[in-house]
Amino acid sequence: MTTDLRKEAGESKEAHESRLSATLPLFDVHGYVDDFNRAIVPAYKRGIADAELPADAGVARSIIPPGTAAVRDFSHLAPQIPELDAARCVGCMTCVSACPDSAIMGIALPETQLDGLVSTFAATQPDPELAGATARSRFARTTKYADVPAKRGHEPAGFGIFVDPVHCKGCGECVEVCHALGYDALRMADKVALEASGESTLDRFSRDMALFRSLPPTPEAYRNEKALADLMLGEHAFGYVGGAGSCAGCGEASAIRMLLAATRQVHGPTSMGIVAATGCNTVYGSTYPYNPFLVPWTNSLFENAPADAMGIRARWDQAGHPERRIWALGGDGAMYDIGFQALSRMVASGADIKVMVLDTQVYSNTGGQASTASFGGQVTKLSAFGRELHGRPEPRKELGRILIGHGDVYVAQTTPAHINHFYRAVIEANAYPGPAVVVVYTPCQPEHGIADDSSSAQAKLAVTSRAFPLFTYDPRRGETIAARLSLQGNPAPKEDWFTAPDGTVQDFLSFARTEGRFAPHFTKDGPSEEILATQADRLANWRTLQEMSGMEPAAAVAATDASDPG
Repeated sequence: MTTDLRKEAGESKEAHESRLSATLPLFDVHGYVDDFNRAIVPAYKRGIADAELPADAGVARSIIPPGTAAVRDFSHLAPQIPELDAARCVGCMTCVSACPDSAIMGIALPETQLDGLVSTFAATQPDPELAGATARSRFARTTKYADVPAKRGHEPAGFGIFVDPVHCKGCGECVEVCHALGYDALRMADKVALEASGESTLDRFSRDMALFRSLPPTPEAYRNEKALADLMLGEHAFGYVGGAGSCAGCGEASAIRMLLAATRQVHGPTSMGIVAATGCNTVYGSTYPYNPFLVPWTNSLFENAPADAMGIRARWDQAGHPERRIWALGGDGAMYDIGFQALSRMVASGADIKVMVLDTQVYSNTGGQASTASFGGQVTKLSAFGRELHGRPEPRKELGRILIGHGDVYVAQTTPAHINHFYRAVIEANAYPGPAVVVVYTPCQPEHGIADDSSSAQAKLAVTSRAFPLFTYDPRRGETIAARLSLQGNPAPKEDWFTAPDGTVQDFLSFARTEGRFAPHFTKDGPSEEILATQADRLANWRTLQEMSGMEPAAAVAATDASDPG
């Protein structure tokens, strides 16, 4: 188990031992981790842990060794699993980035090397011909990894997509993002006990994953630095191994694993630590004995993760490790509401601390209560839609704009669906010599009233409808807010609303109609006054961002032209 985790992390034995020693300094590290993986995790899988296991020092200190969730089995959770049509795959890596459960892996290897590796693996299987055939069906010849490298003097590479049946929850997010791009290289297929070949679907997928884990990492020559999704091909990218107890299709989980990929792959596998504020991320990310992280973390209280991070930053600096990245994770309550003072104080301190705000517009972890990140009119627990009150009465608080007011801080609003924008924001935040806050739109399936496979689609719609505009604010760009603030990535940036090619205007109402949390506002009599007020609020926010960025909106230009009699 320890060897498998090291391989999953892409670490040498020495680096693995060093990281474990730093994480568990008061233990016989290797003995404790080996005992944990040999006795504790299997006992929980069998459901006998509470009856048969004694308390131990690790439990007393709330310590979970790294990556133990790698063995958590969700293979029987869903009746379907993504099936690849390699002939249609272009190697865009969008599905690998989008998967919230680290259940899809990509790889590119030179064709001659790949052929030998597949043949060697197949020879070890009971049916070598079948093993070789299913393995080769996982690989495609693509322009990106074969033709383009060939033009640069490299051997063409085969590109493969593998789906881990142990971690896949069957949300279908990968299928949706592939379909949205027009490739349709993935489809949901039924898991059956007996396929035409004589084996089960799960057996076939498990064997193919065993092949994947036997392969070397993608060589750097086949990774495109401009296509940032290729970060997921890196040897250190999977710092979030899957096996977390998040809901199927969870928008938060995709953001977290993309954050780890961007940080570990650029700065190294032992380059970061996490302080997680109480919330969904601390529940599904540390359900004893399952830990999906290969980086050290500590779970703090709802309101003080930034303060905790300040202490860790000070200690690391004191110990001579200023290069380490510390990331504080938290949701609406941790950063917008009860923890806002701690966040503001951290930013004002100028400390080199990074923050990722998992913005679901609702307290998912406590039953879907409203927060100041909630939209006006949004239906939540404690802000129900009734005869007198029609959902949350107040407008949404704009955390990003407030943080810009702090001055020398890197700020970004982004979504995991906007892959290059997201990765670029994390890379820039890590490089910024001071506080950085990345506010991420993270859909919550049960609280937003959306389908398991729709996190990416809804995040894109939130941006095009001005519900959640993209921006980056970097003090290194200049002295003025206009020089520092960029709205790059938003469609039709000079217009009030984006108009699709078919002539459909994508305003906030078009977004709200697609989610259950706004459904009561749309009746036979038309949109409610509350939802129309929220539409006006979203437009006002967008126009404020346009003004701050120094942009002259088209509406302002038209008004000026109309008032000029000449």
